[in-house]
Amino acid sequence: MSTRIEKRFAAVKAEGRAALVTFTMAGDPDYATSLALAKALPKAGADVIELGMPFTDPMADGPAIQAAGLRALRAGQTLKKTLALVREFRAGDDATPIVLMGYYNPIYIYGVDRFLADAKTAGVDGLIVVDLPPEEDDEICLPTRRAGLAFVRLVAPTTSEDRLPEVLANAGGFVYFVSITGITGAAAPDVKLVGEAVARLKRRTKLPVAVGFGVKTPETARAIAGTADGVVVGSSIVEAIRLSLDGGAASSSTVIAATELVSKLAQGVRAAQK
Repeated sequence: MSTRIEKRFAAVKAEGRAALVTFTMAGDPDYATSLALAKALPKAGADVIELGMPFTDPMADGPAIQAAGLRALRAGQTLKKTLALVREFRAGDDATPIVLMGYYNPIYIYGVDRFLADAKTAGVDGLIVVDLPPEEDDEICLPTRRAGLAFVRLVAPTTSEDRLPEVLANAGGFVYFVSITGITGAAAPDVKLVGEAVARLKRRTKLPVAVGFGVKTPETARAIAGTADGVVVGSSIVEAIRLSLDGGAASSSTVIAATELVSKLAQGVRAAQK
């Protein structure tokens, strides 16, 4: 039986385009707004939804996503509430894939087996755990696969040819190529280098390759979509949320600001020539 992620990438490929993968932080700026935004994203053009699991020490994230995580934590977001958010989303949408992205510590504290069981029941499709290398696959990667969820792997520009087989061995769903060295939302990616890297990964895996980190504008999204199977955008969406806030709280324009940007990004991705 094919998964939601497989079905979505296959459907997008049949349309002759790349997928738009959007990242928002669960619970930012509050639970209700975060849920309303998640529900609005597919209609705005998001093909796959990544939801951040807020954590106090997000070492791979830049200032925008760090701030989003802190806003969510201050508003009382927990891992349990993030799973509840997915459950509520699933009540009205059984097709859009949801991938939870974050760090191992909150999952470890929750309890790996209990978390995976609850995530599966809630309707989560995959996980991205940014701080566990392949050497730690026994911790959560292999249990995730056994639970029937995809374990999405990050591949960096610095990942060597020798290491690629190890990184890709237990990957599932799609491969997330980090287009720049450094933190999320930093410099813009070099489209030519990204194209070469995607081609290199395609020779190593049958999984779709999505590209993220540094993709902020519809123009960059369009350029990346010409070479990749998916384009991941996070920091610019999260920043649109921040700029819409009124004294740190959600305003009437918060969901609109984020979805308008996603619509423009979706138009960029759909305009790319494959």
